[in-house]
Amino acid sequence: MSLKREDPRISRVCDYINQNLDIELSIEQLSGVAALSKYHFHRLFSAFTGVSVVRFIQLMRLKRASFRLAFEPQLRIIDIAYEAGFDSPEAFSRAFKRTFGQSPSGFRASPEWPEWHSKFQFDMPSGGVLKMNVEIVDFTETPVALVEHKGPREQVLDTVGRFVAWRKETGLSPVKTSQTFGVPYSDPNTTKPEDFRFDVCGSFAGEVPDNSFGVKSGVIPGGRCAVVQHRGSHDNIDESIYYLYRNWLPDSGEELRDYPCFFQYRNFIHEVDECDLLTDIFLPLK
Repeated sequence: MSLKREDPRISRVCDYINQNLDIELSIEQLSGVAALSKYHFHRLFSAFTGVSVVRFIQLMRLKRASFRLAFEPQLRIIDIAYEAGFDSPEAFSRAFKRTFGQSPSGFRASPEWPEWHSKFQFDMPSGGVLKMNVEIVDFTETPVALVEHKGPREQVLDTVGRFVAWRKETGLSPVKTSQTFGVPYSDPNTTKPEDFRFDVCGSFAGEVPDNSFGVKSGVIPGGRCAVVQHRGSHDNIDESIYYLYRNWLPDSGEELRDYPCFFQYRNFIHEVDECDLLTDIFLPLK
């Protein structure tokens, strides 16, 4: 494994994975090894490796399988496939060829090592941001009305539409005088689409009346936060998020709190051009 910059918590997790390839490895278990909240673990791991933790585990199992194929000719491919965690040799063969460009039998006969090595040069996401202004603020606990999205992030805007319709129909948490937030509970780049959760929120004091839109009461907890402002399209907000985790956090001396990062939308696409959108990204700290 080659990383441009290391974080001891991520290195510890990588070592743990390599030492436990034969057991089931869960996000809860690995975030515990890293001593990180599961809300932040996905993003920090991806920020330092460029791949999801699930993909990393598969790559490490395929790496071991490669050595088995190349240097232990007495082992059957079917047994190597099962050891690598695949349900069938066919599934193993597809994953192996997709990763290394050779079938397991082809690799056993004549390994293309240069191509193989290239799959284990893990680079951080490119990010394009060299320097951003990060401030530490005390975020005030904020009661909110929220609607919970669960599913592919491409469908978040459908949920946003429901929340907007609730605001318009009820007149509660009006967009002009209320704050608007988004709370992603994991990194959509590394979470199965069906497991991705995102809360669409508007500040609102009091109990949300029963409604047909699925809007309910909630709260964004108060506390210290690092905050950086992202300017431009929401489509590339990951660059600013990764900057916080990868560039700012390791040298800050700060520790993460057990609550996901969250967004506050300062303006909206119907008000300004997309390039002028302003979104504050909050990273909760202890």
